[in-house]
Formats: sequence, C-alpha cells, structure tokens
Amino acid sequence: MARGGPSGGDGGSGGDVWLVADRNVASLLAFRDYPHRRATDGKHGSGANRHGARGADLEVKVPVGTVVLDHGDHSQLADLSAHGERWLAAAAGEGGRGNARFLSNRRRAPAFAEQGEYGERRWLRLELKLLADVAIVGFPNVGKSTFISRVAAAKPKIADYPFTTLEPNLGVCRLDDTFEMVLADIPGLIEGASEGRGLGHRFLRHVERARVLLVLIDLCELAGCPPADQLAVLLRELGRYRPELLARPRLVVGSRADTAPGQSFNPNSAATSSEPFGPDSAGGSGEPFGPGDAGGPGVVRRLSSVTGEGVQEVLGELSRMVTEARASETVPEAPVVHRPLPPAQEVTVRRLDARIWAVEGRAARRAVALSDLTDPGAVAYVQDRLRSLGVERVLARAGAAYGDEVRIGDFSFTYLDDAAEVASGTGARRGGVR
Repeated sequence: MARGGPSGGDGGSGGDVWLVADRNVASLLAFRDYPHRRATDGKHGSGANRHGARGADLEVKVPVGTVVLDHGDHSQLADLSAHGERWLAAAAGEGGRGNARFLSNRRRAPAFAEQGEYGERRWLRLELKLLADVAIVGFPNVGKSTFISRVAAAKPKIADYPFTTLEPNLGVCRLDDTFEMVLADIPGLIEGASEGRGLGHRFLRHVERARVLLVLIDLCELAGCPPADQLAVLLRELGRYRPELLARPRLVVGSRADTAPGQSFNPNSAATSSEPFGPDSAGGSGEPFGPGDAGGPGVVRRLSSVTGEGVQEVLGELSRMVTEARASETVPEAPVVHRPLPPAQEVTVRRLDARIWAVEGRAARRAVALSDLTDPGAVAYVQDRLRSLGVERVLARAGAAYGDEVRIGDFSFTYLDDAAEVASGTGARRGGVR
C-alpha cells in the first residue's frame, strides 16, 4: 500500500432471511425442534481491491395462511395468504468499506477500514390460519375422530355417542420427510345440516376451504340408515350448502369395518336409491348424484381405524389426491413481496439518563464503526462525518451539556460542546455495549 496506494476491497453484505408461503408445506412442525434460522455471512474483502462475496439469502418455507406476529406485543407484521408470497423476516447487514474507499487528498494512505454491520436479530411468533388438505365428513359417531387420531398428530375426544366432536380437530399427517398433509375432523353432519339443523352451518363452513373430501360411511346401518342412504344424505347436504363442494375431489370409504366383517357397498347405488337433485339443489341439473360424477373419483375402500385395515391404502390415495389438488391451484404470476422500508438516515437523540444520551440512526452508527479509532486518519474521518450529519446541532438542541456521555452504537464519547471535540482523540473513548 505504501507505494501502490490503498487497495483494500469492500466486505460482502450478509444474506437476508425470507419467509416464503408454500402450498406444499402443511404445518409449522419444522420449527418445534429447530426454531432458529440464520443466513450466511458475507466474505471479507482483501487486497488488490478484491471485494468479498455476498452471503446467500435463506428462504424459509411456511404454509400458506401463516401469520407473522411480533414476539413481544403480538402485533401482526405479515399475513402470507398466497402461494409464493414473501416477507423479509431479517435484513442482512451491509458489508464494510475497505480502506480504498477512504482515500482523499488529506488521507493518501488510510490505514483503517469500516466494520461490517450486524444483520437483524429478532424473535417472531408464527401462527397458522389452517387450510386443511382433507376434510373428513360423515354422520356422527362414524369413526372420524378415531381415524384422525390414528394417522395424525391430533388427540380428539372419542366416545361412543353422537356429537362427541363439537369443534373441528386438526392433525398433521407426515408420510415421509417430503410430504405432509393436514386433516380436519369435521363434526358429524345429519340430514338437514344445510338448513342449520344440528349446528349444520357452523359445521359445514369448515369444509369450504378443504382441497379434498374424505367421506366416511358406516358399514353398519347407522340409526336405521343403510350405507348407500348415508352417502346420499351427505352429498345432498353438501350440495345444498355449497354446490361447488360436489365438484371437490372426494374419496368415499366404508368405515368401522371391524364391526361389519365382509360388509361393503357400491356407492353408485346411491344414485338410484335416492332422490335426484331438484332445481333448488346442487346446480339445479336434475341429475342423480354419485361418486362417479360431480368430480368424485368413485374409489371405495373398507377402513377400520381400530384394527388398521385399509388405513395405509386410504392414506396413499389421499396423498395422491392432495398432490394433484395442490398442483392444480393457480399461482400468481407476480407473488407479493413484503419488504420493510429502508432504515431512516436522519439522526435522532434520545435521553437515557440525566447525563447520558443515545444518538440513533444508521448513518451515525456507521460513521463510528471503523476498525481503529485510535488512528488519526480515522478520527479525522469521524469528525467530518459526524459534523456533516449534524450530530452537534441535534445534541445542542436536545440540551446536552459539557461532560455528558454520548453513545453511538457500540461506542461512547464525552460531549465537549463542539462536534470536532466530540470526535477528537482527547474527547472520544471506545466503550462497551450497555
């Protein structure tokens, strides 16, 4: 440097941490055992004006519907409600400038450089407004809660009487390290639910946002209602409540197979044994309904959540249907990106104690973040920079007096009523973080 001049390159900025809504992520379980996320640091600059590489950004995938809250006051910071929506959770610090940046007519050979900034460090609270992949519907006491308790991380109340479930139970089913789906155990539906009978509207609204419907039919006659008639009633109530629900992919399964050995039924018989849709029901087509039309795949299986019969087959079919439903959803052409406003550059002063002041502002913090404040050239730079930022003027207006302590970032100074003295070698001292 003595002969060729200063040649220190700039340090690279660190990586940002982004939260990204992903429809293929079903839960926040990944944060239970691994709550911390950290992007990579920037690389140091070096001689010959070689700049350091920037740190890689970290994208943390979260389920669609994730709400980001401040950990302290629980104020809402972001609502990631669409696939691909992004929010900057922690901004990286900027890399420091090398000594070549401080070359001037007065400083021909600067021996100091600027320190890199620390990136944001913050605690966040993540909550999920859950969008269920699978809604399990059926008559009361048909085995919905038993099924979800066996295959998912849920512990619903289970008893041998109708309406045990009064609120939806949610469970996350993880089939492997790459696929998981959310199941919702919807309280039992009865005939007339679409008209509000048995809290029908309150129960049916939980089905609206599900991607796939799992219809459980009791293979035994439930309260004198044969399996085919159960299916007919359920589809009728779904269609009358929201006609579009009949176009939702659905899987029809005969439940409680352990209580009905060898018993099965053909769901197509529901189309012939039940009344057709009238003009005031699903679509007003007047056509009969069954799992082969209105979007239904027509797959029937026997299932016993007690013995495990058919459980893996049903899960395999549901995973296929959920994957197809996710893939068919439209993705916004330009996902929304939430980026906080850049930090304000103005300098502000806050009184910490009777004789202690804090100067705040990113520009002021960077002005003193040099590698060697004992170097005369560094002191001269700080002096000029603080003067140009108006630190002296702001302190004087706030009422700072001779001898007061002034803190800027990790450093503290003695106020001497003059910006030049504040940054001078006699008045300035390096301090620790309080």
